[in-house]
Amino acid sequence: MLTNNQALLYWPATATDYVLQSSTNLSLTNWVYATDAVPATYGSQAVATVTNTALARFFRLMQVPATTPDGMAFIPAGAFTMGDTLDGESDAIPTNVTVSGFYMDTNLVSYSQWQSVYNWATANGYGFDYAGSGKAMNQPVQTVDWYDTVKWSNARSQQAGSTPVYYTDAGLTQVYTNGELMPYVNWAASGYRLPTEAEWEKAARGGLSGQRFPWGDTISESQANYWGGTSSYRYDLGPPGYNSIGLIGGLPYTSPVGSFAPNGYGLYDMAGNVFEWCWDWYAAPPYPSGSPYLGGTNPTGATTGSYRGLRGGDWFYPAEFARSANRGYGYPGYGVGDGDFVGFRCVRGL
Repeated sequence: MLTNNQALLYWPATATDYVLQSSTNLSLTNWVYATDAVPATYGSQAVATVTNTALARFFRLMQVPATTPDGMAFIPAGAFTMGDTLDGESDAIPTNVTVSGFYMDTNLVSYSQWQSVYNWATANGYGFDYAGSGKAMNQPVQTVDWYDTVKWSNARSQQAGSTPVYYTDAGLTQVYTNGELMPYVNWAASGYRLPTEAEWEKAARGGLSGQRFPWGDTISESQANYWGGTSSYRYDLGPPGYNSIGLIGGLPYTSPVGSFAPNGYGLYDMAGNVFEWCWDWYAAPPYPSGSPYLGGTNPTGATTGSYRGLRGGDWFYPAEFARSANRGYGYPGYGVGDGDFVGFRCVRGL
């Protein structure tokens, strides 16, 4: 029997899976107000009990597609608060953004995965500025520039039999395979692509709201590969210095992909290890048209700029850069030298 502060959530007894989303955003509609939720077994009756016993939250059910591409996780559609001012962030003023559902690689692209696609691509007419590198096959690829990650995404799509996303012409007939240029994008294509900043941050937060990191408000060596700066950041529990897992094997101090616990969406290394290229041109306030920090649905960033967005922090930088709201940036042709702390992962639409 339910108590006065409990309610039941129902959904059909089918083979299709559902996830229970939660949020502390008071502006949400069509969500169940409660403070806790306990999923039960699937069936023809209630599958979750929500109980008002803890921090006030809102809940809803989100249908998950029946199939998920290998090595990817489903990121449900919905609104979230992008950005924060917890630590004086001046270029990520919080706003409400809505994104459609999509898939994201659960792991950073590893050196092994990079080479597999790279070898196919170079044998099929693709040209890259950099060959990429990695400390080991199971570690993230790095020293890759933005243009190469875009072309590699197209090659991955073609190798897998999916429609490429990036083209050299407005008619979307010439697949982008060579050179350094601003490609045209077929956002409706089924292939692989870089995430937008909005998609990346939605995914990184893993369903949490208002937290510094994908798992909460503090960070330690057991949660991510970053440079510990305990004397500078009160939320850094350290220990100070480079993470011991990255020191294995020498420079660069990257760590094997998937070495730490995943976030709420099943994604690994959304904080630390290597920075991740995003699609958007980087733009600070005053935000130009297209910026996700102006709010809206599925923003794709400004149409021009000098630098592309980098997200997630890395093994070399302190905890500040590993925060979900932190915004880095890099010249799109930046790939070698200090580029041993920059990598990427792909997304694809539903």
